[in-house]
Amino acid sequence: MELYAGIRPGAVLMTDGYEVYDAVAQTHQLLHLACWTHCRRYFIEALQSLPKDQRGPNQLAARFLALIGQLYHVEGQAKRDGVDTAELTRRRQLNSVPVLVDIEALLLANLHSVLPKSLLGQALHYLSSQWSKLKRYVEDGRYSIDNNVQENAIRPFCVGRRNWLFADTVHGANASANLYSLLQTCRVNNIDDYRYLRALFAALPNAQTVDDYAALLPWSIDLSIV
Repeated sequence: MELYAGIRPGAVLMTDGYEVYDAVAQTHQLLHLACWTHCRRYFIEALQSLPKDQRGPNQLAARFLALIGQLYHVEGQAKRDGVDTAELTRRRQLNSVPVLVDIEALLLANLHSVLPKSLLGQALHYLSSQWSKLKRYVEDGRYSIDNNVQENAIRPFCVGRRNWLFADTVHGANASANLYSLLQTCRVNNIDDYRYLRALFAALPNAQTVDDYAALLPWSIDLSIV
């Protein structure tokens, strides 16, 4: 799950297709985006389920993967060129939107011709159910095509929590989620997380108002006090 903080506070949420996130987005009035990596994974599984000698480029799953690959090619080229968000938006509109049109056309042509419970059927129905959220990333260069960076960032916590066992209550889970969010925000903003925590714990007892707490966020806090 990814919550964009730099657009407008709490404005955009990117997730996989877990239905609970729909309610979260509606409750908090978030623009909801879907992750292309999760979608792509379904088609990879569908293709790999076939015998090796049948995994040619003409297979429907392979055709979808090729089109998704074109979307990622646009992203990769933009990253290599070091373009800003405005230029990325322009490139997406020019190069990615036509690919999205092709993906949608291929989806509509085959959605009801594949057994829904087959791996390929599941891939198609996932794509269909998430389509409105999947195509939104091209609207703004500040949006990611997927949430791989965020998932990689939280993976150590997801693995470690099996051993740490301190988040065995709702309060404990909320506390750890808040702490992890602060630390990852520090990393994204190139802030020394150790210095940040020292400054935070020194200033936190004196915070009384909403503005006081806002001043303790990673991008606002005065690190000179430590």
